[in-house]
Order: sequence, then structure tokens, then C-alpha cells
Amino acid sequence: MKKRRKLALIPAILGILLIACFVVYQIQVQPMDKTSHADIEVMIPSGMSTDEIGNLLHEKGLIRSPLFFKIYLKINGSSHMKASTYLLQKSMSLDKIVETLEQGATSNQETIELTFKEGENVEDYAKMLAKETNLTEEGFLGTINDRELLNQWIETYWFLTTDILQGDIYYALEGYLAPDTYFFANKNVTAEEVITTLLDQEEKNLEPYKSALQKENIHEIITMASIAELEGVTSEDRKMIVGVFENRLAQGMNLGSDVTTYYAFHQDMTGDLSASMFQTYNPYNTRSSAMAGKLPIGPICNPSTESIEAALNPTANDYLYFVADKNGKIYYTKTMAEHEKQIAEIKENGDWIW
Repeated sequence: MKKRRKLALIPAILGILLIACFVVYQIQVQPMDKTSHADIEVMIPSGMSTDEIGNLLHEKGLIRSPLFFKIYLKINGSSHMKASTYLLQKSMSLDKIVETLEQGATSNQETIELTFKEGENVEDYAKMLAKETNLTEEGFLGTINDRELLNQWIETYWFLTTDILQGDIYYALEGYLAPDTYFFANKNVTAEEVITTLLDQEEKNLEPYKSALQKENIHEIITMASIAELEGVTSEDRKMIVGVFENRLAQGMNLGSDVTTYYAFHQDMTGDLSASMFQTYNPYNTRSSAMAGKLPIGPICNPSTESIEAALNPTANDYLYFVADKNGKIYYTKTMAEHEKQIAEIKENGDWIW
């Protein structure tokens, strides 16, 4: 009899559990505050995980539980939320919030999309921002070098060190602004907001390499990565190039990298450099003999994670020279005579870059 009673209780318990789950579900999907229609800005950058989105929505007071948010997405088969900047309200149900994130913020006519390209430098970013937003080039570059803000960012981000504060560096955050496509609420975005957004993404990009980076001089790794970014096209070539540079540094040679000279003299890479530029000392100009055995004082562009990986894991080789033709093919040589012969052959074949 007791056994039968226990068995009879099972359906009742299951029924109570189902009712409880239903009640909890209904509570969780309800708006946080039906009377609040104030806009709350929520920026979902490219690459943000669903866990991170749930935490962000919870921090903004838009949902009750990040865990339930994750469960809700699995129950409803929702996972394709679009990167953008949204204006959400606490009066929105969880259903409506998820629907909005899946559709994207295209209905918000003021939302702007900004693409920061790999291999471009801070000045390039400043010009793009001046064109696409209400920021000025001078205002953005001034914020990049704002000493008070820089010290705050160094305290906030593990990958920023006091090396970026060296006096001869053109732009303190050069190399540390993650290239990607971002969405902002409108053209009135501030320079500080843009920079913080890109630094946040850089932190995510570098997280897989954190242990390796902390065993090295991070500033030097990012500097080497920035050179490899502009010298090579494929990840394989970039790893080879870093290996060549390491060979040259080990022998006390200068890197002899033209891309550093372009940066040193604020020149666009649209024409050849002059002999006087090569001979002029500048802490960025590795064509100068005075830079023998040295890296530039800082990065010369904002590199991709592939280039950072190349700087951390170069391909060992015994080459000391390399040159690229106009098609991006790179030729490696061991001696100056071989290097000069290779250049002559490239020119003879009509494949010289200029």
C-alpha cells in the first residue's frame, strides 16, 4: 500500500514541478519595468558570446538572469544575434529583446557602422572617424595621447604597459586598437568611447595569447607584429619574415624594413623612398644604420591577431634578407649579393612594386 501511495505521488510532484517551471519561465520573460520607456544603449560588438551578451543585458537592468537568458536561447533555438548598437527599454519583454537582437538595429536610422582595418594606423583611423562621425582628426589624436586617460587605460588593460608612454612615440595606443567592424549609436560618438570599445575588443583578441605575451615584452611583440602585418600577406610569410628579423637582430643588423621608414616620415606607401630618408635617424626608421640591432620604438600600425601570432611563433630559418614583388610574392635570400640579384631579376621581369 505504501509503495502504491508513493507511486501515486510521482505524477503529482511532476505536475507541481511543471507548474513551478512554467511560473518561473513567465516571470523571467516579463519586462523588468512595464512603465519604463527610457532608452538604454546596448552595444553588441562583433564576436561577443551569448554568455557575454546575457551578462551585459543583466548589468543594464534589462533581464533578470544571465543564466535564464542562456537557457531561453537554447529552448527557443535563438543564437544568431547581430553586432550593433541598440536602444532597448526595460518595458521590453525578453521575447522582444531577443527578437530585436536577432533582427539587428537597422531600424535605428542613427546607428553607424565603422570599420577599422587591419594594417592601418592611428592617423588612418582618425581620418575615417572625421569623415564618418562628428569627431575631428585632432580631437581623436589628442585623446589617443591624453596622459590622464592613458594612465587609466594602463590600469584597466593588462596588455598596456608604461612602454607606450615613451616620449618619442607618435601615438601611445598605436598597435593596440583592435581592427574590426563596430556599431555605435550615432555620429556623436566620443573619442573616448571609440577607443575604449576597440581596447575592449583587443583584450578579447589577446586573451588566448595572454600567457605567452606575459612571458615576453608585450610592447615589442606588438611592434614586431605591426611590421609583419605590412611586410607580408599570408600568415606563413609573416612567420617567415619575423624569423628573418630575429636573425638580423641576433647579428646586430638593422631590420632594414621600408614600412618602418614610411611610418617614421608620415609617408603613404604609394611611392618609393629616398636615400636621405634611409640615412636619417628616427626611432621608427629601421633603415637607418643607427637602428642596428633595434626594433622601432613602437608599433607602426594596428595588426591582426594572425600577425601577433606570427610574432609569438615565428618560423625559424637562416635567411637575412627578403623582398616582395608587386604580386605580393616574397623571395628570401641569405646574402646581400643574392638579395641584390633577386631585386634585379624582379625588376627585369617587370614585377617591381613601383
